Amino acid sequence: MKAFRLDELEAERLANDGAYLQFLRERNMSVGLYALDAGRSDPQQPHRQDEVYFVVSGRGSITVGEETTTVARGSVVYVPAGVVHKFHHITEDLRVLVVFSPPET
Repeated sequence: MKAFRLDELEAERLANDGAYLQFLRERNMSVGLYALDAGRSDPQQPHRQDEVYFVVSGRGSITVGEETTTVARGSVVYVPAGVVHKFHHITEDLRVLVVFSPPET
């Protein structure tokens, strides 16, 4: 079994000085913790994998293709492979679990 604690993942992410920490990689998926602080812009580009975002904490908006929605703790968003998407109008520091399938390359 592999088990993780969000506070430990956040500490590891900070120690590695990055916005994204991949902490699990398996044959059919990978999982990471993505952090965007309030007021920050989201620099990501479309990915070649399908992905699911689960918002652990924070508040903001996300645009996927032509659709925009607000997100907060408990929000789940699916993004198909190749679709332009960005978090924006981040009013509270966002911490998001990201599941890629197949694994992010």
